[in-house]
Amino acid sequence: MDSVSVNKFRDNLKSFVEQIVATHVPLKVTRRVGEDFIVISAEDWEREQETLYVLQNTSLIAQIADSLETHIKKSGYKPSKEELSEITDL
Repeated sequence: MDSVSVNKFRDNLKSFVEQIVATHVPLKVTRRVGEDFIVISAEDWEREQETLYVLQNTSLIAQIADSLETHIKKSGYKPSKEELSEITDL
């Protein structure tokens, strides 16, 4: 992750924002006094929030683990040809 001073960030705000949105790489902004902060795109923020939700949802994690186990054992649900066709024809 790149790091810039708050003064450089302020002076080049537009270009830094365009870079962050285009590359999806967060930027650390440092300050002499006070806490540093991170700038990320809204899309990346939403994705991080979704990831945190999944990781904090124990029943969903258990469901994913069960699904992985049945997949490995090849004992999970097997859709019919019609169901597969409905999915793949989208």
